[in-house]
Amino acid sequence: MKALRPFVLLPLLLATAQAWAVKPFVADYDASWKGVPATARISLQQIDGGRWNYELTVQNAVGSARQATVFDEVGGRFRPLSGSDTVQLLFKKSQKDARYDWAKREARWTGDVKPERAGPVKLQDGDLDGMLVNLAIVRDVAAGKPLSYRVVDNGTAHVQIYQNLGNDTVTVAGQARTATKVGRTSDDKQVLVWVVDGLPTPARILQRKDGQDELELTLKSVR
Repeated sequence: MKALRPFVLLPLLLATAQAWAVKPFVADYDASWKGVPATARISLQQIDGGRWNYELTVQNAVGSARQATVFDEVGGRFRPLSGSDTVQLLFKKSQKDARYDWAKREARWTGDVKPERAGPVKLQDGDLDGMLVNLAIVRDVAAGKPLSYRVVDNGTAHVQIYQNLGNDTVTVAGQARTATKVGRTSDDKQVLVWVVDGLPTPARILQRKDGQDELELTLKSVR
């Protein structure tokens, strides 16, 4: 029996790797941002040199927001290379840019950032930025891996640990789907993510601050 185990495990490992290879997609969401109905899109597109652009855009009557991360994949890990975070409200605009220098193993930030948040912050293997956590959660829920991430973002480095909250039902394109619900709570913030098997992006995301909903995304379609 022991001699057969490698032949049983190898196809399973290969199937998992193939199922979660990084692939491009465009996902459209119904959204609520700052208490106002909105539209949102999350996209993943391949660019030159084996790099990828992962982007979230949200827009409503209050304004618009865009978060984007350029990353590559090294040893099965997502590795952020650069990032941008832009928020345009009625009378206010902010822009922050991040650079992850893996040769120097440090991250720095420019734009509308406080001096103490400009960096540098020391990088470690496996570090993610805030955007890439969503992509990692989808991959790791399917693989049954621990949902623990060291996040280097906005001039800080901290660990985010998501708990598996069990199965839930979400509606995607008018159909009820079974999802794995995961979440984390820290200080005054709560983040909940719903992952549906076979979808490359979360079916639903809910971010709360001080008990109030800040951002909610509900998947309409993905292609």
